[in-house]
Formats: sequence, structure tokens, C-alpha cells
Amino acid sequence: MDEVSDRKGHRMTTDLILVADDDSDIRDLLTVTLESAGFRAVAAKDGHTAARILTVAQPAGLITDIQMPAVNGLELCRRARLDPAGRTMAILVMSANTHAYAAEAGLDAGADRYLAKPLSPRRLVAEMRELLATR
Repeated sequence: MDEVSDRKGHRMTTDLILVADDDSDIRDLLTVTLESAGFRAVAAKDGHTAARILTVAQPAGLITDIQMPAVNGLELCRRARLDPAGRTMAILVMSANTHAYAAEAGLDAGADRYLAKPLSPRRLVAEMRELLATR
């Protein structure tokens, strides 16, 4: 596991991406896509599970669906950004909702990017690499 400290000394796993989506097919597709691109991926079936993983694993990136049971993706982003280690995490939110207000809500919650479903695997990987390169 590659670990580095961010600017404030928090430990982060540089190639680990957390995928949070309640749809198992999408979760599996994103995990395989990321692993094929050289990342390590861990998956969560809901926001509550993802929030617990964030505190333990401290991944470099988070990809989350907005619509999930228990803790939705917007709340997950807010929680991630409140944690000192999560302030520099690369966060992508995704949703089937293509209205501008959905994208704004994701960005307002702390996401770096908003992607509409269905996702292009190439674009997903490119967006994550770009975000991680700027961290």
C-alpha cells in the first residue's frame, strides 16, 4: 500500500479509490474499471458503509452516487470534507439526474466533479487521474 502524508501530515493511500453505489452492477463496473487502470478500489453498498471505510482506509479518491439509502452521496461528501484527511481527497459524484441543480448540489457538498450516468469508463478514469495529479 502506497502511503503519503498530505500537506497537514495526514496519512493517505495514494492509489486507493472508494466507490460508493447501491447498485451492485455499477459498483462492480466502476471497481473493475479502476483496477484495470492501475488503481486499487474498495466498494461500499451505501453511504453509511462508505463513511466507515473513509475513516479507516483514508483513500485518495471517492466516487459516489448521489442517490443511496441511509447516507446519500451529498452527505457522504460533506462528511468526507469535514475530516482533515478528506479535505484533499479527490471526490467525484455521479447521478442519473442531469439537471443543473443536481450538479450544483454535488459541488456545493464538496465534490470536485459531477458526472452524469451512464458513465464513460475512460472519462471516469481520466477525471480521477486529473484530480489526483492536482492534489
